[in-house]
Amino acid sequence: MKFPIHIDMPVDQTTPSRVQRTQSFKQSVEEALGKENVVIDIQMLSKEDLQNVTLFAPNAAGEDWDLSDNVGWSPDYQDPSTYMDILKASSGENTKTFLGFDPSENNEAAKKVGLYDFEKMIKDAGAETQDVNKRYEKYAAAQAWLTDSALVIPTSSSTGRPFLTRIEPFSAPFAWTGGKGKDHVIYKGMKLQDKAVTTADYNKALEKWQKRTSRVKQKSTRRS
Repeated sequence: MKFPIHIDMPVDQTTPSRVQRTQSFKQSVEEALGKENVVIDIQMLSKEDLQNVTLFAPNAAGEDWDLSDNVGWSPDYQDPSTYMDILKASSGENTKTFLGFDPSENNEAAKKVGLYDFEKMIKDAGAETQDVNKRYEKYAAAQAWLTDSALVIPTSSSTGRPFLTRIEPFSAPFAWTGGKGKDHVIYKGMKLQDKAVTTADYNKALEKWQKRTSRVKQKSTRRS
């Protein structure tokens, strides 16, 4: 092995926020580890070329990156398995995109880094169907292993961030998971204000929403 180690990291050159994020990542890594040890080589690509070597690559051989933050995952349902199952080394649907190899029951690299042990933890958690607390504890242990391994490192989240909007609070459809839980892509019932929503607007709408949902819960309890 020769130092510095060069790591290719592709990015969509047409998206300034992505480029800035990748540049920030490069700066953080090189400052922490030293340029004499690790160099992040940013590969500026068109969006089409980037997708062809990451998300849309037909198989692992078609992937062309050392480090990639061009993928993400939104939960399909409210259970930890929606995140964990996709990374099963033997059958996960996204090992190609997230880890760079096609799913296999006998991948030497996956063995060396412990991904089959991780898969056993996932399967054990998934088999717990009687006690929800135990199920979540087991998934939490699997998540902790994955985090400690640093094989997959979260770099950004599309929730829990400030944003500017004119959408009237609580007027649009909402769901914790699935298609209706993503960035207001469903317009049924959505209402727009003339001006941007303020903190006062939101808090007022929240209080109104909480009272309405409380009445609905009470009616449902009486009926049952």
